[in-house]
Amino acid sequence: MKPVETIYGLHAVRSMLTRYPQRVRAVRVMESRDDPRAREIEDLAHRSGRPVQRIDARTFRQALGEVAHQGVAADIEPLPPWTEDDLLTALQTARDPLVLALDGVQDPHNLGACLRTADACGALAVVVPKDRAAQLNATARKVAVGAAETTPVVSVTNLARALKLLKEAGLWVVGADAEGPKLAHEVDLRGGTVLVLGAEGSGLRQLTRQTCDLIVRLPQMGAVESLNVSVAAGMLLYEAVRQRLTVGQG
Repeated sequence: MKPVETIYGLHAVRSMLTRYPQRVRAVRVMESRDDPRAREIEDLAHRSGRPVQRIDARTFRQALGEVAHQGVAADIEPLPPWTEDDLLTALQTARDPLVLALDGVQDPHNLGACLRTADACGALAVVVPKDRAAQLNATARKVAVGAAETTPVVSVTNLARALKLLKEAGLWVVGADAEGPKLAHEVDLRGGTVLVLGAEGSGLRQLTRQTCDLIVRLPQMGAVESLNVSVAAGMLLYEAVRQRLTVGQG
């Protein structure tokens, strides 16, 4: 039998029912929710032939704990993990792909937050090393709020080697560092791009840094030395999105 994961929240469940209904096993809606958004979830589930169960608030809380479930949850078949080959195959048909790579980020909360933003920004995948780095566990999935079921995580044995393969596939590899010679908005991020961020404190490892085509920094005007990695990843991802949305404007 295939493994099952539970996701929750209106956006996460609606996204799964819209994009991947075949992976949804069952939907649960809290009895007290009788509003257009909850009814839309039920309608999507029924149209896809997925069972819907109405349950009371206490049962919901016992099943999910104290989380922002919004009265909606679903049992789903998790997204199968991608290999390097899967990523390289996907690049062949992707237009101006955006990939996020995390170098030694060990906190699963940060991985989940990065994954959530990567999904929102349309990233093709998130790449992480297999060793000495957070992996896609239950904590990361919960923080990602459904993004782990739509945006693949690629766990690689050697990050520098993986970045070189992405370069050979035509992507620019752009690393982030507080001492980077250029600001992120000064660099063209509109084409196929890999954004690489290191762990808080230690930053990018030397071999990773040497593999990057460019090193950029984010503007900082305060006293703190560095940003949380998930915040920095979000700022860089949205800078790439901003540039792509403004093509042809002005």
